[in-house]
Amino acid sequence: MSFSSPIRCTRVALAAAGLLCSLHAAQAANVTLRVTVQNLAPANGVAFAPLHVGFGQGLFDAFNEGSAANAATVSIAEGGSGSAWQPAFAAAEPMATRGTIGGLLLSGATASMNFTVNTALNQFFTFAAMVVPSNDHFIGNDSPTEYHLFDTAGNLLLSQINQDATDIWDAGSETTDPLAAAFVGTNSLRTAQNGVVSFNFSELSAYNGLTTGAGYVFNNNLTANTAIYRIGFEVLAVPEPSSAALALVGLFMVGGLARKRLRS
Repeated sequence: MSFSSPIRCTRVALAAAGLLCSLHAAQAANVTLRVTVQNLAPANGVAFAPLHVGFGQGLFDAFNEGSAANAATVSIAEGGSGSAWQPAFAAAEPMATRGTIGGLLLSGATASMNFTVNTALNQFFTFAAMVVPSNDHFIGNDSPTEYHLFDTAGNLLLSQINQDATDIWDAGSETTDPLAAAFVGTNSLRTAQNGVVSFNFSELSAYNGLTTGAGYVFNNNLTANTAIYRIGFEVLAVPEPSSAALALVGLFMVGGLARKRLRS
């Protein structure tokens, strides 16, 4: 009888165990995350353009309070398209996961989207959306490391991000003019303001009494502590073991039976 057989069986079992651990680590690194957004603002008040999001390493700094808004932020604040925001994020962080959630979000409405995020690489969350009606107002995070979403083990650190009226930014890039404001005027008309990014929600009262693109008459209705927006995070259940993992279980069983026969 050859004594190399049990050694070979042990090696097979160890190799299988190592491969199974590798598969588990890969599953832990890649998480399916559901992001749900909700407009909490009072009825007939502010709405929001689609939310632009990115999961990255905390390198993409979209804007800074007290400084002039760059092209990336202007593309969010003045039109909601993010036509420069998304490419700027991709250039700063090529390995980031990015996307856009929902369409125009009216009061009480929600929207959701699922993302596959490599939590070993992309642990920080960045977002931006235009507030309408406005000429250049938006919500978003000033610091790229403000929202640390995952730890190194892939655990979710935040369940939600809440925004109040005091979190509304004025990009300072376009003069307030109801005739040229998105959602109540002709958005292609604009007058440069040449200001800086700052918090400002009271300026939205300039659009009171105007009929919006959704058909309701706008009323700002915001005070400093009024809740306006929520971003929720939920890690979806880990999928069942793949066929490769099941095959590894089979290898363990084969190895165990072989060792049993050699002992008998």
